Amino acid sequence: MPELHDEGHVKWQSNVERHRGYLSTHRNDASYSALYAAYEDRFIKIADDKDGNKKETIYRLDKLEKNLLENFLTARNQALMFGKSNIDANGKPTIVNPEDNRPIYMSDGMIPQCEAFCNKYVYNKLNITTLQTVIGMLNEKADNETGNHYLFVCNTKFWQDIYRVLGDYLAQFHTDGNYLWSMKANGYVSVGAEGFDTFKYAGNSITFKVDRAMTLEYGNAKGYALAIDLTGNATSAQPPVAMFSLKGADMVTNKYVGVGGLDGVSSGEVASPVAGSKRIVWGYSSIAVFNPYKSAILREV
Repeated sequence: MPELHDEGHVKWQSNVERHRGYLSTHRNDASYSALYAAYEDRFIKIADDKDGNKKETIYRLDKLEKNLLENFLTARNQALMFGKSNIDANGKPTIVNPEDNRPIYMSDGMIPQCEAFCNKYVYNKLNITTLQTVIGMLNEKADNETGNHYLFVCNTKFWQDIYRVLGDYLAQFHTDGNYLWSMKANGYVSVGAEGFDTFKYAGNSITFKVDRAMTLEYGNAKGYALAIDLTGNATSAQPPVAMFSLKGADMVTNKYVGVGGLDGVSSGEVASPVAGSKRIVWGYSSIAVFNPYKSAILREV
């Protein structure tokens, strides 16, 4: 355009899309009798006299409240990771309560959100070239070639292969000078493959996080990993991945008290004539991957 031109043009380097998500309800209940509550803190002693020497092993029952909380967190974690939405094109859920037709909303988890848009890479045996190829895929969609932080969430098999691959990589390039003897420490140093949870490659940080939920979902015979760009937007405080909930309703605990109270031996008002009580943990939550294009899935065949 000449000087004092009338108009100009700008080409946007990224697209803008809107993805609709929904809040899911997660709930776990634990019912127990008054007698169980009274004996929950008791020790159980078991004598072992197989070899002629009397031995005594002491066991203790796990707290019901602890088990309930762990079950709730596990259920919510798996739903946020693997859950698939049941909402149709009109915004209506396909599952309802058969008794009163109340809608049951289910949101997409992290993996289904990424699967719709991410790169997929299938491999026969994990090696350093595979990792370099996937990192290159992520770099193509990153804002910069360097300075990025990539997270690999994987199952146990992939994690074991990572130690094998990076162990060979370090041995090949002799990156550890003080391997057996340290002049500074004036003594021997520990030997072993430690610190593979994060490593640097081509100016980028790569972190590995093993999740047993992936092992339960995809098994331990073949490797599986989800690689996602956690660099984020440097100009805003918005994280690449976030969990949403109603204010104060991400985890709510309630108690339904029966005869004997919560500990099985208490007096006072009750809400049920049954000699037992119930503890409830529930809450609303959903997860959002703000840029699912910046991710990749690796799967062993």
